[in-house]
Amino acid sequence: MSTAAAAAVAPAAAAGTWKLGDLEVNRVGYGAMRLTGNGMMGNSDGTPIDRDVAVRLLHSAFEQGVNHIDTAAFYFSALRSANELINRALASWREDVVVVTKVGPGRDPSGEWFTVARPDQLRGQVEENLRQLGRDHLDVVNLRRNGPGMGSVSEYFGALAELREAGLVRHLGLSNVRPEHVAEAQAIAPVVCVQNSYGLDWRRADESGMVELCREQGIAFVPYFAISGLRREAAAAQEQDTRVHTVARAHGATPAQIRLAWTLHRGPHMLAIPGTTNPAHLAENIAAGALRLTEEELALLDKPGDTDA
Repeated sequence: MSTAAAAAVAPAAAAGTWKLGDLEVNRVGYGAMRLTGNGMMGNSDGTPIDRDVAVRLLHSAFEQGVNHIDTAAFYFSALRSANELINRALASWREDVVVVTKVGPGRDPSGEWFTVARPDQLRGQVEENLRQLGRDHLDVVNLRRNGPGMGSVSEYFGALAELREAGLVRHLGLSNVRPEHVAEAQAIAPVVCVQNSYGLDWRRADESGMVELCREQGIAFVPYFAISGLRREAAAAQEQDTRVHTVARAHGATPAQIRLAWTLHRGPHMLAIPGTTNPAHLAENIAAGALRLTEEELALLDKPGDTDA
């Protein structure tokens, strides 16, 4: 079977594709944070899976059509680096995979967080991602805005735009931003994606108009915490929402799949990046792209939540 034919039947292709600049990806991707046992905010610490197991998991994702991986140099624990694992997996994989990383925040080797990098320090962060991933350029780099310390993004995004002109970065995006930040960045260089927290129970990106703004401007919206919701980096809790259970039963699907499917139904520009270290959950997450929710089911899910289940 040819590569094109294989891609056509791959589960991750069921939800369709979107372009990050000139890079076409299947709308269901993979977030690499959980590969490390990460401890990002102290509520998701755990023993990371074996390196070879992690590489096999990534290869399984690729085999199922995932060609969009989200990562960062600050996704690491004492034992694992997400970038290093991705580097290993891609070294023995022949097909193209778009790797999206982010800069702005940073951690020292002990895991302690730095203050947000200055604009003149972003090149160092880009070069660290290049080194860890073993690449001569980065496909997409998102400027991650962390807290009020970065009011305007113009100077930071301008620094990244210079690295794009120099060939170190192919495309640029934003993370954890508001609509006014998109406008600032677009005045400097094209924005191909926006990564914000978003899901069935956390819809600030709807309230701010961000989801619609991205749709209108042809920018990919890439929600994180789409399954875990308010638990953020922690694993999703047992589903308590009767709306989700009702729709899941109708499709013979898991609640997590319904939450992902709901997200993908918000528009053709929505990309999913669920992360897991469980091969069965990986397959379920990818299969969620094939679910087609009815207008009635979407209306039910859009009603206020009910946790009587």
